[in-house]
Amino acid sequence: MNPEKHKLAPRSAPRVLFIDMNSFFASCEQQDNFWLRNRPVGVCVYTGKTGCIISPSIEAKRKGVKTGMRLHEAIQICPELVPVQTNPDRYRGYHIRIMTVLKAYSSEVYPKSIDEAVVDLNGYELIHPDVVAVAKKIKSDIQQKVGDWLKCSIGVAPNAFLAKLASDLQKPDGLSIINPNNIDSILSRLKLTDLPGIAGNSAERLRKGGVKTPLEMRHASAENLKAIFKSVLGFYWHCRLNFIEVDLSNLNDYKSMQAMRQLSKEQRQSEESINEILIYLCLTLERRLVKRKNFAGTLGCNFRYINGDHWDDYLHLSNPIQDAAEIYRAIRERMEAYEKEYREAPLLNTGLVSISLFVGSFTDETMVQYNLFEDNYKKDKLRKTVYDLKHKFGKQKVLRAVELKEGEVMQDVIGFGSVKDLYDDNITEFLM
Repeated sequence: MNPEKHKLAPRSAPRVLFIDMNSFFASCEQQDNFWLRNRPVGVCVYTGKTGCIISPSIEAKRKGVKTGMRLHEAIQICPELVPVQTNPDRYRGYHIRIMTVLKAYSSEVYPKSIDEAVVDLNGYELIHPDVVAVAKKIKSDIQQKVGDWLKCSIGVAPNAFLAKLASDLQKPDGLSIINPNNIDSILSRLKLTDLPGIAGNSAERLRKGGVKTPLEMRHASAENLKAIFKSVLGFYWHCRLNFIEVDLSNLNDYKSMQAMRQLSKEQRQSEESINEILIYLCLTLERRLVKRKNFAGTLGCNFRYINGDHWDDYLHLSNPIQDAAEIYRAIRERMEAYEKEYREAPLLNTGLVSISLFVGSFTDETMVQYNLFEDNYKKDKLRKTVYDLKHKFGKQKVLRAVELKEGEVMQDVIGFGSVKDLYDDNITEFLM
């Protein structure tokens, strides 16, 4: 049998679980601070008047407070709101403990973000014949072994995408199943933008292609969807809605690493603050490359702006790099070349809403060939020594000059994005 054909065969049994921790950051704060329980809490990067809420508690959501809302706006809606400054190390600790719980049920556990994970129970039919019972036990284990104030919604379906969709159907503390018998009924009640990954532009593209609802999308042919999306992405959407798994991959298969950040209104107020975020993302990639003992041979970046414009660039590096300053320098040189050639305004401007950097084509550090006329060996050795000291004594105890912002340490701000490259091989330690 062709393994690729078997891989793309539809699954009928709902044996994939998607675990979505409810109001995760806020719930972690309530777990550690009894006084915050049953109160509306808003976790913010900054607790100033215009600070942005990145995680409202369940109680705050019931009062109308939403993620992304400015603190002063949220307090107008909910005067009793308690602002709390974000604590990344706390959330990482709880995340790892939750992953330990999930690993007790399957070796196929895929962390998708800091507050989400997939558990694939295919192959565990004899050990776990009742998947719903497993889902209920996971909920119980998280509360008993990790934190009694932590709740999650779990979706169960034949593939990871539909399990994610099922987890969104009932919040908080929900448990929903999508299977071949009920999928059409569920999709008929949803809008295109209710599908994870379908935003306004994609929805409009589908409508122009004659696909107006999720149900119509499910029954559209793969060829039709490929024509609408003008890429293989359309084929993936056909697979997701027809019980074929295309979203799970091996955590240890590092083909690339990415660091990205959405920029708040405050962060976009000056080109200097935007540049500091660019530097921080370069440092993030450096930390991960050092941890993986890799040098990168390719470098890419994507800037997106509030008016819908974007700038993308991709380059092959003549010499593999690992150093944040070298990554930053390479990006700045490409930016300056583009600005000069097209006589554009600075790419780092106040209309920028997101920055995404990625590296790939990895070379193991033992295979890097050093230039005879450059003393890079000592520099690379020093970089590794700095991270060894950070690991031993704490990441804020030893700092490079580039990690300082006007004499202060650049703040660690955890995000909700993919955590694929945040782990070591046994999935026990965050690298961010």
